[in-house]
Amino acid sequence: MLNKYARGLFAAIFKPIALLLVRWGVSPDLVTVVGTLGVMAGALIWYPLGQLFWGTVVITIFVFSDIIDGLMAREVQRKGPWGAFVDSNLDRVGDSSVFAGLVIWFFLGGNNPAIAILALVCLVLSSLVSYSKARAEGLGLTANVGIAERSERLVVVLVATGLVGLGVPELVLLIVLILLALASAITIYQRVAAVYRQAKELAEAESNDADS
Repeated sequence: MLNKYARGLFAAIFKPIALLLVRWGVSPDLVTVVGTLGVMAGALIWYPLGQLFWGTVVITIFVFSDIIDGLMAREVQRKGPWGAFVDSNLDRVGDSSVFAGLVIWFFLGGNNPAIAILALVCLVLSSLVSYSKARAEGLGLTANVGIAERSERLVVVLVATGLVGLGVPELVLLIVLILLALASAITIYQRVAAVYRQAKELAEAESNDADS
């Protein structure tokens, strides 16, 4: 949903920056790496220090590198498998860092094991959501379904964490993580079901071809 309606808006906003970086000779891969390092810093330095608001600000700033590097790649006509591979893997690193930072803080200084455990559950489920799609594509199938894609998961957890950093009760983040875990589990089911249907149809088609 967010990819459909918001990505075009943000692309228009950040295109001048992308064009400027291209003129300076900056590689899209470098932007991807720097963006991931920035997200990791916000999540694994600021969050464990209890700076949930400022950590969220840092993460949000660097998350937009994912849009900028894509715009740069299109501008220099670099749409090969290497860039997509690097971008996909570093996205997983950044997303995992966000949940890991929450796990560290709420297990230690934050002293809220319930939130820490839920953040850990969301980390695992988030990885499975991404893996199910990647594995399906590796088998020549598609799994572009689900109610909790990457953008939605990231926006929801960052907004809730930032609000808690501003003094909103931690119960808000607890509820958000519960809903996010449920949405991620449903998304995994939706993707597994979609792949099952495609695999079944493919097997039936191959069987019919063999019979004919």
